[in-house]
Amino acid sequence: MISSYLPYPLHSGGHIRLYNLIKSLSQKHEITLICEKRNFQTSEDILEIEKICKKLITVERKKQWSINNILKTGISKQPFLFTGHASKEMKLLIQDELIRERYDLIHVETSYVYQNLSKVNIPVVLVEHNVEYLVYERFAQQANPIIRPLLYLDILKLKSVETKIWKKVTKLVAVSNIEKKIMRREDVEIVPNGVDIESFKFRRFQDIPEEKRILFIGDFKWIQNQDTLEFILTNVWPKIINKLDDLGKNIKVKLWIVGKNIPENFKKMENLEDVIFDENNSDETPLIFNKAYALLAPFRVAGGTSYKILEAMSSGTAVVTTSLGTEGLEAKNLTHVLSSDSANELADNVCDLLIDGSLYKRITLNARKLIEENYDWKIISQKLDEVYMSCL
Repeated sequence: MISSYLPYPLHSGGHIRLYNLIKSLSQKHEITLICEKRNFQTSEDILEIEKICKKLITVERKKQWSINNILKTGISKQPFLFTGHASKEMKLLIQDELIRERYDLIHVETSYVYQNLSKVNIPVVLVEHNVEYLVYERFAQQANPIIRPLLYLDILKLKSVETKIWKKVTKLVAVSNIEKKIMRREDVEIVPNGVDIESFKFRRFQDIPEEKRILFIGDFKWIQNQDTLEFILTNVWPKIINKLDDLGKNIKVKLWIVGKNIPENFKKMENLEDVIFDENNSDETPLIFNKAYALLAPFRVAGGTSYKILEAMSSGTAVVTTSLGTEGLEAKNLTHVLSSDSANELADNVCDLLIDGSLYKRITLNARKLIEENYDWKIISQKLDEVYMSCL
């Protein structure tokens, strides 16, 4: 396996996915992982991955945002994302490993790491978590108009490089049918994201706290989480409070924002007496979901499948989201989640869950059943293993 990150600690969706897949697949396969390692990752993090791999080889991750990378991108056909992940050291380590050992198959995580793999005579499975140029395109649509032309130029380069790589590999894997259609290759396999259903256990209804906490959780260094939080604070949360007041409902409700790097400008906004900013929460994620009444995740910039939504559905925490939030999932509006792209309807959905206990029970029970039947990591890893076998 070749990856742009060491998948521990489990700080992001990509880390969660790769860690759980390696953990499950290693029961049947001997896996060598060659990956980039960030500065903050420790020897203890390396040991956690060595427990589930036959062999681990790491390369120090270079800084993405540098003058050198920006200038290189400006004068080359390479998009910015690819420039930052081009690594001569990784390329040489991969070549050396393939000379020293015999491997049946190479699994590459994301197209921007594929560039570090020289031509080989064994099958290559490329797994794409997102269609990257679409993620950047959604961001560009929200960006300052002054920088949009530069962003769109980089997006054109990114689209060109991504689509060329998709045609080269033995097998191409997407996380949902949405990405499969965009890739325009008939034999694209779908291996969706998943959830550890033993860790994210379904909460008993009698254990729901009296204070109803409406949760949004994430790392706010990511632009999509900042955008979502701004939308919640300015467009959705005030409407929820006003609707409850108009209905005369005396419900103890709080908006609970959990995650690192919350921008200071959000904390200084007006009328935040019912909002909790929780940057230093040390609880494990399953416990956070256990304390929350509902997950409010109105994504407007996203890609792939949101682990927040899968984990909430597994935990018995009701989900209110946008159509983008369930993109790539089998989750249906009014059956497994409540979904709308309108701020007013999103507020209505939250209020309905707060007021209607039978609706809450029906939505959460249906969601858990869907997770058990389709998104357990054991099921997901078996699908990936079948892709491997089809190459040999």
